[in-house]
Amino acid sequence: MAKPYSSSHIGFVSSGFTEMRLSGAVKEQLVEMLVAEIERMVPAMESATLSATPDKKTLDDTNRTRLNYNRTRELMIERLSDLESVGSEAVQAGIEHLETYLKRTLNSAEMAASKDRVSTIKPRHIQAAAPVPVTDEVNSEMAPPEEVEEDVLEGQVSGSALTPMALRKMARSFAGMPITDGAVEELLLWYYEVVDETGQNIREHAQLGSNPAGFIDSLDKMKDLMMLGWIRRMLVRAGKDAEERGYKRIDVEQLIHLDPFE
Repeated sequence: MAKPYSSSHIGFVSSGFTEMRLSGAVKEQLVEMLVAEIERMVPAMESATLSATPDKKTLDDTNRTRLNYNRTRELMIERLSDLESVGSEAVQAGIEHLETYLKRTLNSAEMAASKDRVSTIKPRHIQAAAPVPVTDEVNSEMAPPEEVEEDVLEGQVSGSALTPMALRKMARSFAGMPITDGAVEELLLWYYEVVDETGQNIREHAQLGSNPAGFIDSLDKMKDLMMLGWIRRMLVRAGKDAEERGYKRIDVEQLIHLDPFE
């Protein structure tokens, strides 16, 4: 019978998620909770694996397509200079690093493609994304790039699309905490949705005979969006909610309770 995690190991792993100390009783409780979660998780994963591939003999993650483990390991070994092999934990960390790098690149490229008003990412959009590799991310949390236009942070019109990189910097500046990739994606989608609706309102109110008060109100809203006032307010509200809940970063959970059109 497999042994459960040791409380000291769980304490060490937990230190990467919280700066607060954990009592011995809490560590034991976390061990029990994790084992119970495995009991719930494995049967569900097993059922999903067999549903996707009935003849498969190995448990799989059907909800996510990962970079190939062996290929990644071989590529890492090939680039070693002083060590002889790569451990499984290093491979997993490498995969996490590369997948996050890929996601960041594609997110930025999507923004560039949206700015061009096209639905296909092309080489020029990848070049425009130009993600800067971070060399110390394997053993630490993925740190967001710092190259952000200062006028974006000050709420000025920068003349370029709002990027995930800029939004992460704004979260630290206005909410005082980092923001997850999922929350960045959600907030950007909301932002462009509000921009589109406000633009539509401007076009409708611009018709002859429309109420000028509504037209002026829509213009004011668009100006606020372009000056990133809407983004600042959303980040501040989400950051306040995260702080009240004892969280150290803004996640999608803090956004779903907000009204983007308020």
